[in-house]
Amino acid sequence: MDEDRRLIHRMRQGDDSAIEEFVRKYYPAILRYCRVHIRDSGYAEDMAQETFAHFFRSLPQYRHYGKAANYLYVIAGNCCRDHCRKHQELPLEALPECAEDSLEERMDVRLAMTRLPKEYREAAYLFFVQGLPQARIAKILGIGIPLVKYRIKRARTLLAALLKTEECI
Repeated sequence: MDEDRRLIHRMRQGDDSAIEEFVRKYYPAILRYCRVHIRDSGYAEDMAQETFAHFFRSLPQYRHYGKAANYLYVIAGNCCRDHCRKHQELPLEALPECAEDSLEERMDVRLAMTRLPKEYREAAYLFFVQGLPQARIAKILGIGIPLVKYRIKRARTLLAALLKTEECI
């Protein structure tokens, strides 16, 4: 039995420590994902919390088929899309800070990521920033692996072109 399956079993039994362990395990990644889609960090935190609230509400019906993270990403994506629709915000990309990159380089990459079309931006974020394998990205986005590969390749090409233009500098 894998770790997620054991945690879910313990949560269904009412084990509060299992709930805390589950949230500690997945909250940072889900929060980063929400920050990519929501400009305001306060709202991003709200969406991350809503993701977990939705997950726990649906826990009795939840069927574990692999990694719980995949399901959490789907919920988070839906929460963020609903929030953006309600507030009519354009999602922004927020890449993590990297010590070896200069501030200018990080700002250029952030700006370039915001200019990618949404379908490429989501795949690129999950692949380049979150470091997820293509098979997991396919499950999260509900698309086939060949389409994930295409979107990642296209995002890489578009980012390279955007970073070469003077608009990003």
